[in-house]
Amino acid sequence: MPNDELIAALRGADAVRVGEFELSHGGTSDYYVDKYLFETDPHCLRLIASAFADRVGDETLAGVALGAVPLVAVTSAETDTPYVIVRKQAKEYGTGNRIEGRLSNGESAVVLEDIATTGRSALDAVEALRDAGATVDRVLVVVDREEGARELLADADVELDALVTAADLLADDRE
Repeated sequence: MPNDELIAALRGADAVRVGEFELSHGGTSDYYVDKYLFETDPHCLRLIASAFADRVGDETLAGVALGAVPLVAVTSAETDTPYVIVRKQAKEYGTGNRIEGRLSNGESAVVLEDIATTGRSALDAVEALRDAGATVDRVLVVVDREEGARELLADADVELDALVTAADLLADDRE
């Protein structure tokens, strides 16, 4: 069932645009969901944090740098649950960490992500967390573009749970 309040908030933040856009993975699309517009909107952040809070258990929260950091931070504050940040690669200075924050071997974690298209960045985060000894079997995402992320993650025994899908988000714009 679509989250009508969140869909209205994403649209109200001007985060959904129709036109021709190049995507980060190199493909093109006839719509774009601007994560920076919804991640910098307090109303959207509150709705996302509340919706994520309803879906997380007692797992450690993990956000993919940079895009999911605001999402994991507000969800952490909403749930009073610690979180870690997963970098795309280990930093080349200081501690050289790929995962920032406290994560214990065997700990259960859930990855929070902004938008899932191919699922590659979410899977990279899952693999980094697993390499660090965490158990990860779920990714929560604000928007699933329905372009293969669910299938890629399923191949790695990871469930994709989306607050909204592209079909839900664009339903009125496509008719």
